[in-house]
Amino acid sequence: MATVSFRVGRAAAALAALVMLAAALPGPGAPQGDDSLAGQLLVASREMGDPRFSETVILVVRHDKTGALGIVINRPIEERSLASLMEALGDKGSDAKGSVRIFAGGPVEPATGFVVHSAEYRRNATIDIDGHVAVTSDPQILRDIGRGGGPLKALVAFGYAGWGPGQLEAELARHDWFTEPEDPKLVFDADRAVLWQEALERRSRDL
Repeated sequence: MATVSFRVGRAAAALAALVMLAAALPGPGAPQGDDSLAGQLLVASREMGDPRFSETVILVVRHDKTGALGIVINRPIEERSLASLMEALGDKGSDAKGSVRIFAGGPVEPATGFVVHSAEYRRNATIDIDGHVAVTSDPQILRDIGRGGGPLKALVAFGYAGWGPGQLEAELARHDWFTEPEDPKLVFDADRAVLWQEALERRSRDL
């Protein structure tokens, strides 16, 4: 991705936007169809013509007849302490420990926040994507992480990639992307600097 307008220094407004996520995602357990790509990874091809998505890997969160939504998982932009994030949420003097990496999740609504995490953690606002990876829109997840009660794995992203009806299908037919089964190790643990290349190599081995 070339640039995004979100800057983590404006965290108060951006973190408050976590609650807006529910409007963009299906409700918990909402059907997305047998041919849905939700839970798959989109890997940009070498021939990707859109510079915003060159060498990106995207986790597909929603895909149905109305379109698709995904989060770029290999564009980290900053590491930030959880205490400073809690302060931005209004928790003055927070005792939250540790830090999280902030990712540029895509060019659409860059002030809207997402927490992508392992699926053993659940709140009312949690969307279980595929039983392995989930998304939670409630800022309480950040408090839970800072107090040692959050998910085992998590990343925080602002912005997303969005497609209208049939748009993603057209890009796939044009070979802008190829798909790969979601792997939590790729989502949370792989070196972001080589994640795209690793996904390409996996595809070559599978072929």
